[in-house]
Amino acid sequence: MTALTIGISGAGIGGAAAAIALRAQGHEVVLFEQAAEFYRIGADINLTPNAVRALDGLGVGEKLRETAARPTYRISRLWDSGEETSRLEMADTAVEKYGAPQLTIHRADLLTALLSSLPADAVRFGKKVECVEELNAGVYIQFTDGSEFRCDALIGADGIHSAIRTSLFGQDSPEFTGIVSYRSVVPSDRLDIPNLDAFTKWWGPVPEMQIVTFPLNRGRDTFIFATTPQDDWHHESWTMAGDPDELREVYRDFHPEARALLAACTDVTKSALYVREPLPAWSRGAVTILGDAAHPMVPFMAQGACMAIEDAVVLGRAMAGVARDGVAQAFLRYEEARKARTAKVQRGSRGNEWLKAGGNADWVYGYDAWTA
Repeated sequence: MTALTIGISGAGIGGAAAAIALRAQGHEVVLFEQAAEFYRIGADINLTPNAVRALDGLGVGEKLRETAARPTYRISRLWDSGEETSRLEMADTAVEKYGAPQLTIHRADLLTALLSSLPADAVRFGKKVECVEELNAGVYIQFTDGSEFRCDALIGADGIHSAIRTSLFGQDSPEFTGIVSYRSVVPSDRLDIPNLDAFTKWWGPVPEMQIVTFPLNRGRDTFIFATTPQDDWHHESWTMAGDPDELREVYRDFHPEARALLAACTDVTKSALYVREPLPAWSRGAVTILGDAAHPMVPFMAQGACMAIEDAVVLGRAMAGVARDGVAQAFLRYEEARKARTAKVQRGSRGNEWLKAGGNADWVYGYDAWTA
């Protein structure tokens, strides 16, 4: 097989994972990232067993375990009474059942682990895609800085506002859900409540309202994520500062233990949540998309990054032994293997009922991207 030159727009989690998976098949991969450099910003991530198993196969699992926490349970509690409605064993039980644990980790640590598995020159920063053109000999990419690149195939891993998706299917706009999210990280020694070693979801009086907590940095910190309906606030940013007093006021009627979590918050970010409906197609010729570019979702099932990682592994498998004239068919095989699952997770996340009162986690956690 002659190695293909594959471009990936977006050097985030999905793009970096795809680069590793494709390089393992012998292809040359170049990541184009519009940011000038990476900073330690962004959300903290819940990697459920399906994603950890995929990452283990990519060879980065041990690196993740150096800084990640390993939640003991996945607990559901009611917002007012505090009653537990479900408790799912994780940790060693998840390893026995699904082949991998749940890991909770800062996004920057996950991205560092992925990028450290790639050559130093695999990422080109400051490269924002302006336009894409398919040619008989591959794909031509024009960047906003005037530079260009030609490759045998192109993958859009460039998020919900994907330029690659726009080049494939035309301009559209993501849908504002009417929901805003708050995020904060608190040192665990400032909290005196039970279950800090678990992933806990406080289910609110309406599906759009919840508080989720899980351990970080081997349990030294606690991550807090909360959502609430708010139609008049549309800013989308991981770094925009929020008001801790506003956060506490929104959840003033929640159980005392939930309020104690919020009382400890000093720094808060606030962001509006956007989605798209599942797409009927992801690929055209030698161009395809993955992750949020293909299936952005609200984070109520904690599967956004996990689905991107699964995409990357399945895409790598689809490209095994593929020459230039087989790229289009390989991309179609990849998307057909992934569309139904990601659409189900998109819709399930929006409905926000999964595991509220127990139920089956196997269809999510038991998926193996290496054999599916």
